[in-house]
Amino acid sequence: MDVREVRATFDAVLAEIGKLYVGQDELVLGTLTALFSGGHVLIESVPGLGKTLFVRTLCRILGCQFGRIQFTADLMPSDITGAPVFDMQKSEFRFRAGPVFTQLLLADEINRSPAKTHAALLEIMQEYRVTVDGTSHPVPLPFLVLATQNPLESEGTYNLPEAQLDRFMFKLFVDYPSDAEESEILRMHSRQIDLNQRLQTDLVPVTDPEKVRSMIQTCGQVWIDDALVGYINRIVRATRAWPAFYLGASPRAGIALMQAARTLAAFSGRDFAVPDDVFRITLPALRHRVQLTAEAEVEGRRVDDELRNLIQGIEVPRG
Repeated sequence: MDVREVRATFDAVLAEIGKLYVGQDELVLGTLTALFSGGHVLIESVPGLGKTLFVRTLCRILGCQFGRIQFTADLMPSDITGAPVFDMQKSEFRFRAGPVFTQLLLADEINRSPAKTHAALLEIMQEYRVTVDGTSHPVPLPFLVLATQNPLESEGTYNLPEAQLDRFMFKLFVDYPSDAEESEILRMHSRQIDLNQRLQTDLVPVTDPEKVRSMIQTCGQVWIDDALVGYINRIVRATRAWPAFYLGASPRAGIALMQAARTLAAFSGRDFAVPDDVFRITLPALRHRVQLTAEAEVEGRRVDDELRNLIQGIEVPRG
């Protein structure tokens, strides 16, 4: 597969998504970029904006498995990963796989569970496997976690630890649709037609898991010049010295920018990345990896605004 096939497939996926899902361009592009870069996505939005519909639509189009976990305060790690159960017939324990053994996993309201439950996802998101009783069980590939959290409700929620946040390639904000988009949503989804039926009849699978894995490999071969590598490195390192941040981005942020820039270039049909590819995904890749100082929070500063100011002060490579 070459980048022209990647672009053609990307365009076909977008066309199919548009049959059932309206707007939210940042969510669509960010999720597809993360998927074909081998990353994961954290989504922050109010309820009712179609996140579950989007994931189910994407699964149908990509020909992948769909799984959902509703995170609650009493959710245990074994409820996610699975656990050994005793087989009475064979008189031995066998591993019963949990809901994480899927390909596109919707982790709904992930910040409603305590840290011990989040920890169950750390190994899975980084190494694509679950280790129980010393035995590793690989999850099917491709594997993408889309985790949601509600910004309005603080009661009964837990802050995600830095180690968990750093596992996500992007943090995306989903806002209310525009006037025209909302009118289209009302026309499209008010006919009392079963969603499962619409997913089967209205959408045509464009890929399958094997083709998705092939596209991931193709995106990973896109060329990035040393000057662009230096540009990415300067952006990431600048976050550690920026006065408004007490916590800067880790080297994993630079890796995420490199991988995402390659994928965006392939989506455009190019076999080389350019600074615009980096610029388009810098905010989603960094906004959850930096933290404002207490003084900056009191002054009402916003992470995205500080990142924009930071990026503007870094020279863009030419040529």
